[in-house]
Amino acid sequence: MKKYLLLFVCILYSVLCTPLFAKANKQVVVLSVDIHCQGCIDKIMKNIAFEKGVKDLVCDLDTKTVTVTYDANKTDVPALLEAFKKINKPATVKETVSKDPKDLNAPKDSKNRPSTDANTGASTPY
Repeated sequence: MKKYLLLFVCILYSVLCTPLFAKANKQVVVLSVDIHCQGCIDKIMKNIAFEKGVKDLVCDLDTKTVTVTYDANKTDVPALLEAFKKINKPATVKETVSKDPKDLNAPKDSKNRPSTDANTGASTPY
């Protein structure tokens, strides 16, 4: 009886804890949205923030863009565009910033990288 109880507990633990250890596949997309005022931003924040897979939203009224960080395992760009359409704020993809969160911290071009001496590996100021 103890064997069956222990087996049941092990199976239950593995079923319940497996999704907790799944890695999130975070992606970032910048959408162009026709936003006019703070009310538009509030509408987007109240509705899109609760869509499945959305991790972060940043609205910029000056550039009329919304930057969405989402888990690609749970949603995708067409689903996000459909969510914007539901709240009468049609959106278009302006750019996909990154498919890998590690790329977000990497320098965009070689001008921002410090140069190094080929022989010693030491960084040079110029």
